[in-house]
Amino acid sequence: MARSAKGGTGNRVTITRALSKLGYCSRTQAERLLAEGRISVAGKPVTDFDTWVDIRSDRIEVDGRAVAAEEKVYVMLNKPRGLVTTRDDPEGRETVFSRLEGTGFGFLSPVGRLDKASEGLLLFTNDTVFAQRLLDPATHVPKVYHVQVGGHLDDRQARQLETGVLVEGETWRAASVRVIRQGEKNTWLKVTLEEGRNRQIRRMLEAIGVECLRLVRVAIGEIELGDLPKGDVRRLTTDEIAILRKATGF
Repeated sequence: MARSAKGGTGNRVTITRALSKLGYCSRTQAERLLAEGRISVAGKPVTDFDTWVDIRSDRIEVDGRAVAAEEKVYVMLNKPRGLVTTRDDPEGRETVFSRLEGTGFGFLSPVGRLDKASEGLLLFTNDTVFAQRLLDPATHVPKVYHVQVGGHLDDRQARQLETGVLVEGETWRAASVRVIRQGEKNTWLKVTLEEGRNRQIRRMLEAIGVECLRLVRVAIGEIELGDLPKGDVRRLTTDEIAILRKATGF
């Protein structure tokens, strides 16, 4: 039975959160459905945003059709530069979801973000618990980036990124930094993070006076981008899903 009181087990969530957890739609889309009177619980229409349901036992319907948990889907995208990691962009910019159109994967959400100027490995899933575990800093799942910077980065600067850089009054660190190769005008670095701060690498480099020219995420844990063409998506293999689950203790 739907209730408006909070509490209970992890299966009890708000109606909008329930539709998201079940992989039916985003919470924003669920709010629209609710406002339009298209959702019912146990055969009774609901319009209260504070309605709580048990996703395991309550019958939730949209337009008279029962909503069941979707098959869990896990995919990776090789994100091109210039796409924003959002479902709808008020500025009309192309989003990462344009690369999922026509795939038949259903409703998916990105696991974390890559900013517009960044490229590389971006995961999507409808498994919200899995996504939360993967993003939790306590699980220490490393993210690996190849970063091109202007000029030559010396050993002192590389060590500084590891020991700590002051950004807006806080000390931010990279788990490891090493030089991959150097040219006459730029340097490629391999940077590993175990945190998930907004634009962390770019802001750390800026703090030590180094220009970030290009940033490509190449791995999350043991899952590598590999030779997936830019802009393409593919399902994670059963082994890859198991590796990430083991890494998160899920």
